[in-house]
Amino acid sequence: MLKKRELHDAPVLFDLMNHPEVFPYVRHKASSSDEFYFLTKQTIEAEDRGELVSRTILDEWAQPIGTINLFDIQEGRGFLATWIGRPYFGMGYNKPAKEAFFEELFFQLDVQAVFMKIRRTNVRSMKAALKIPYVSSANEDYPDVYEWINRNEDVYDLYVITKDQYLFHYYGEQNNEEMMEA
Repeated sequence: MLKKRELHDAPVLFDLMNHPEVFPYVRHKASSSDEFYFLTKQTIEAEDRGELVSRTILDEWAQPIGTINLFDIQEGRGFLATWIGRPYFGMGYNKPAKEAFFEELFFQLDVQAVFMKIRRTNVRSMKAALKIPYVSSANEDYPDVYEWINRNEDVYDLYVITKDQYLFHYYGEQNNEEMMEA
């Protein structure tokens, strides 16, 4: 479902990113395939430096369909950015991609909090975020971060997934599965 970013996936991802329903919400936009190759190379190098975590989302045939990223990592906290190509909207890829990513972040990489800044006009992302049972509104709990993301214009709501929230949910799900098997 997820793999580290690779340059050979760039052409497929570039084509998917350019759809008008996807492009406005992509953090690192590219106007050409060459520019997207360059951005992908920069992303891979930034991950090697510990500045971000970026994965390619795959479908069941291991074909690239989007990306999931943790940007601006500082003090064990970063910002989530996910996009999936238009042909894959509504097919159930978002939730398992996020689950796999959070598992890696919280268990293997020792991330403490994942922020999501969602433009109030982005209804699709807002609905996806609110489906996550361990996400909480962070506008009031993290006023410094909320003010920073809205420093130029008040257009974002802030959400957070803390490691504690995620672990509580994760181990609660494990216990429920064990109880069902008994």
